[in-house]
Amino acid sequence: MPAGQGVQLRADWVADSAGGLTFDVTAGGASGTAHLVLRRRDRHEEVGLPLAPAGDGRLRAALPSTVALPEGRWDAYACVADDEPLRLAPGTTDLRALAARTPSGSRGHVAVRIPYATRQGNLTVRSWLRAPHAEAGEVRVQGAGLTVRGRLFGTGFAPGARAEVRPRHSPGPARRCEVAVDETRFGLSVAYAALGPGVWDLWLRPHGEHGPRVRIARLLDDIADKKPVFTYPRVRVETAYGPVEAGPYYTRDNDLSVSVTACLSPQ
Repeated sequence: MPAGQGVQLRADWVADSAGGLTFDVTAGGASGTAHLVLRRRDRHEEVGLPLAPAGDGRLRAALPSTVALPEGRWDAYACVADDEPLRLAPGTTDLRALAARTPSGSRGHVAVRIPYATRQGNLTVRSWLRAPHAEAGEVRVQGAGLTVRGRLFGTGFAPGARAEVRPRHSPGPARRCEVAVDETRFGLSVAYAALGPGVWDLWLRPHGEHGPRVRIARLLDDIADKKPVFTYPRVRVETAYGPVEAGPYYTRDNDLSVSVTACLSPQ
């Protein structure tokens, strides 16, 4: 596996039910100490995982769920001996265990890691670390609003639990939503008529007005980027701000938001 010759190595990966990942890199006759290196994008931070022989000319590295990986995007490299690290390309994947995973939340947080191929054909791991976490399940557009059902991990509900829809780009007040709770499950409704033009982010306040805010997101599956996969219809609504078109969507970080756009011409 000589460095500096423009050869991009490929890594296969498989997930386990605890949220850990195992990477297999085709070694190609490499010798010397080898590591799989994850570099956090836009940060001077990296995690090194030993690559050990796994037969058939492959090297294997494990990223257990117990190894801390702060939230962000981690670019994957292979480094042998003192050679320069080589960017890894994605090979075959097996993330079925992630789609069926239901973490306990007993540690007070939820850790999620999903490898994916970038637009440039490189391997990157998207990591989330939420403490606590509000997982969005069914999102349904109904009339002039939407309903969201989900589950809370890492904490419980207290009397006065509520949800908020908060404007992202302005200091305006949040809109309060009532929440129905059943142990760790929750359900809420958002009426578009109360929202002005802009982007509105959905938050859960499981301990009421004076408790912490928990961002509502969809993380517990095998899809790294939900935005192009989970799409929802937009509807036209009459509001105090004039006619708008509104609809839910997932952000680049898989958080749940509502986009509201003013209608510039009659329909």
